Amino acid sequence: MQSFRTELENPVVEQDIIDLEKKIRAFRDGKIHDEKFRSLRLARGVYGQRQPGVQMVRIKLPFGKVTFKQLLRIADVSDEYASRNLHLTTRQDIQIHYVSLDRTPQLWAELERDDITLREACGNTVRNVTASPTAGIDPLEPFDVSPYAYATFEYFLRNPICQDMGRKFKISFSSSDADTAFSYIHDIGAIPKVNEKGERGFKILLGGGLGAQPLLASLVEEFLPEDQLIPYIESIIRVFDRYGERNNRNKARLKYLIQKFGLDEVIRLAKIERTANKVKSYTVNRNTVDAPVLPQTTMYPEVTITNPLRYEQWLATNVFEQKQEGFYGVYVKVPVGDIPSDTARKLVAVLTPLVADEIRITQNQGLLLKYVRKEALPALYNGLTELDLSAPGFDSLADVTTCPGTDTCNLGISNSMTLSKVLEDVIYNEYEDFIYNREIKIKISGCMNSCGQHGLAHIGFHGSSLKAGTRVLPSVQVLLGGGTVGDGVGRAAEKVIKVPAKRATHVLRAVLNDYKANSIQDETFHNYYDRQGKDYFYQLLKPLANLETLTEDEFVDWGHQETFATAIGVGECASVIIDLVATLLYESEEKMGWANGAFEKGAWADAIYHSYNVMISSAKALLLDKGVSSSTQAGIIKEYDAHYVSTGEMPLDGSFSDLILQINKNEPSHEFATKYKAAAEEFLAASKVKRETLA
Repeated sequence: MQSFRTELENPVVEQDIIDLEKKIRAFRDGKIHDEKFRSLRLARGVYGQRQPGVQMVRIKLPFGKVTFKQLLRIADVSDEYASRNLHLTTRQDIQIHYVSLDRTPQLWAELERDDITLREACGNTVRNVTASPTAGIDPLEPFDVSPYAYATFEYFLRNPICQDMGRKFKISFSSSDADTAFSYIHDIGAIPKVNEKGERGFKILLGGGLGAQPLLASLVEEFLPEDQLIPYIESIIRVFDRYGERNNRNKARLKYLIQKFGLDEVIRLAKIERTANKVKSYTVNRNTVDAPVLPQTTMYPEVTITNPLRYEQWLATNVFEQKQEGFYGVYVKVPVGDIPSDTARKLVAVLTPLVADEIRITQNQGLLLKYVRKEALPALYNGLTELDLSAPGFDSLADVTTCPGTDTCNLGISNSMTLSKVLEDVIYNEYEDFIYNREIKIKISGCMNSCGQHGLAHIGFHGSSLKAGTRVLPSVQVLLGGGTVGDGVGRAAEKVIKVPAKRATHVLRAVLNDYKANSIQDETFHNYYDRQGKDYFYQLLKPLANLETLTEDEFVDWGHQETFATAIGVGECASVIIDLVATLLYESEEKMGWANGAFEKGAWADAIYHSYNVMISSAKALLLDKGVSSSTQAGIIKEYDAHYVSTGEMPLDGSFSDLILQINKNEPSHEFATKYKAAAEEFLAASKVKRETLA
């Protein structure tokens, strides 16, 4: 592994990249356990692929914003380090694939030259903060939520309270009551509001999530003043960090903590944490997100539209008037979210004279272009057509959302990318009138984990398998009736039936034909589904689940030639916890160094929280020496008192609980940071001595 050069202006970022290189070297030398190293690289956006020996790198783009220069930089990096492709995700990130682990530090350094980060794009952290792509130009928005989304991203990036939680934490900002950022499926979802005094604030939803067991978020604040937004989020994360599950990944999300404790108790605990918050009020700089640079061109040459009908369809489905008079927003439908790097360069060349220098990645894996003058629309359409990016029907029934599935993901069971294309072909070729229908959504995931958002689809599919005698065939679980209602209200799709994957097209035809034949005029799909009932659709689709009529072709998955075989790897959607005593004490020493560094900078709250983590890691290490394992930080505190303090084996002046939980009883002052850090240093030293006597 060769050293690399950074030469970056930001010393914090440069140190991040140097640390990653050091961790890779230590891993290669056998000094860091494989599973522990996994957690380290995940927090730096490096994710193991289905294919051995290569990585997926997730590029974190707050609320999906990317400039022309940044897109070109990502394309160059993909050419140099990856597979010459950019994959747009449902969380408004860009992923590149087939990257060598040893080259990830240099890759990161190249991206940071244009202010692009990998930090905390994966792992048990605050993931990419998402927002409605229309934020800033949405005619329905009370105000632009972009600065608030960016402030949230910035505040929690590298924040010690969320560097190694039990699981990931997701936050979204919708631009209006239309709730196009899906507040109801996030750990925290925010919808902008203006009260009767003209003050800004947010409606707050808490504890939502998709995954294998979808749970819709609960309304906790009708109007949270804007300056209380970040303190509120911080308090909730502090509770999640201390009380959240850490051993069983399947129960390690905030939604399960709320189920366990009850919503009222979680909110009560969050109020207690407010004392320890870094800030009690946080004024967001409304100008922190620069207005996009508008195109200089105002005169456009005459162009010839070769397919006027297609152009009119595109205008009707992909173009809308912004709230800024005289300008239009234009959506770009990107098939399966993939843009080859060469196409990305050509796209920038097309866009530069015609649109503002700001692209937003959308939650359905497309793009939003801003500030297009009406006179520029024909030239833009022609330019997109040359790149095969002018298909009409953005966010319609014909715009299928999908995760990568078995193409690259360890957890994929059956193919989702090819299935997505096949279903879109069915719509365009057999149900063309549905390209105008933006109510009904089709979403596909390669497994039950809902990365393709099948759990909130009107018509959803997730990869699975079926057994026919002694043979296994690819299948899809069909889900119906999910989707956004509005203003924080949503619906989780219901599982209806499982059918062979090759019959998914027949499922789609059956449902759409029935909807066309039996829905009442102007009836929404939700009302139609509720009126007919789940069993109606089970009976409708039951013939398609008959395995006595299987053909050989149905044992081969979409996009494959070989016979299907289930091959599921270890998922890396969050880091795997590894309980090695020596590793934990090593981590404690590292965290002590972070505490000292924060203290020297006058960051009292950060120094205090790092000190808290020093004591948690040290206590956990000693408990493991006794064979005692706890799945939460709160449990570690309780068990340490029971096994070490009350027995007199590790005497303290009072209980361990009293010592460590001073953190939420004191303001983060210089005086308390000094005292608390000293206690952590003493506790770590005593733990190391104890470990040596036990070894």
